[in-house]
Amino acid sequence: MNNAMTVKDTKNLPDKFKTILLVQLGDIGDVVLTTPTIRALKESYPGSRLIVCVREKAKGIIEGDRWADGIISVNKQKRSILYNIRYQTSFFRELRKYRFDLVIELRTGTRGSFITFISGAKYKIGRYAADGGFWRNRIFTHLVNPDNEGYQYSVEHNLNIISPLGLEINIKTPEITITSEIGKKISRVFKKEGINPDKPIIVFHPFSLWKYKEWRINHCVELIEYLYKEYDCIVIITGAPEERAQAGNLAYKCSSDVHNFAGRTSIIELAGVLNRCRLFIGVDTAALHMAAALDKPTIGIFGPSPAICWAPRGDIHSIVSKDISCLPCRQKGCNNSEVSECLDELSLDEIKGTIDKQLEFADIKKSG
Repeated sequence: MNNAMTVKDTKNLPDKFKTILLVQLGDIGDVVLTTPTIRALKESYPGSRLIVCVREKAKGIIEGDRWADGIISVNKQKRSILYNIRYQTSFFRELRKYRFDLVIELRTGTRGSFITFISGAKYKIGRYAADGGFWRNRIFTHLVNPDNEGYQYSVEHNLNIISPLGLEINIKTPEITITSEIGKKISRVFKKEGINPDKPIIVFHPFSLWKYKEWRINHCVELIEYLYKEYDCIVIITGAPEERAQAGNLAYKCSSDVHNFAGRTSIIELAGVLNRCRLFIGVDTAALHMAAALDKPTIGIFGPSPAICWAPRGDIHSIVSKDISCLPCRQKGCNNSEVSECLDELSLDEIKGTIDKQLEFADIKKSG
């Protein structure tokens, strides 16, 4: 955490806290990448009650986390004026009942900052926002302005913000806990689906919230067919509910043993499916981070986004991308067009070597 610089420090931090609130209102992948921060706080303050505030859709990631003592979830659904008043009142009461000593806000969004403000905590640590001078930056007792995060693993981005606490952090690997109940449920689903337990399973996740991160469907078909014919494995396609039709179209184009699980699982049930695979292949999205957090070998398909920030760390993980000088451009497609030629032009032949190497590492042998 040498790249973190405290730019505001108005109160001396104590050695102990009774209750701590960690606010992470990012997407599901952001929450997965925050788990080392949750662990660092709990290990450093074992006598404290640690509550994590996340968006409703990411709640499942924290529910089984062995380091978190509780969850506060934020629901952004549309409500009537009366119902919204009731919801906000209930949320405020729940927040204040913990009597937080310390709140840590990992992002710069308005909602997370407002939660920090109304928490009533004496100590408030947050990320410096360049446009937050009017009110946002003023509510924090400690502000951190990290340097050069564009070349840092995103796990470190979260750890940077707790640098004022001066903690010794040894574990920086994301983790997800799968309960026995989830494991049993996935076993029932697999049995109903007719998935042969004796065959190796590969999970393929070709979808993203950001379309410029996705691979062309014809390339996805070629990959699935190659895996099935050369390795006689089972491929499970995963995705969000709104991606189920796309996944069905992809599965329809394949002649192999492929199963469409898109939209059929909750987020923690998706983790249960990932926990059964030998290898994960997917684009830069939450599922990639989840598979890595479950210690599964992965192949990340990267386009414009920087792998140095977002690719899982460790020898069991590999990335594939087009060998061109403009990567990573860090844009939303070519010239921010939402279309990434580097992914459209990335062929299966260009990445077969990495795929074969990872399949061998995952102990998935060629058929015949």
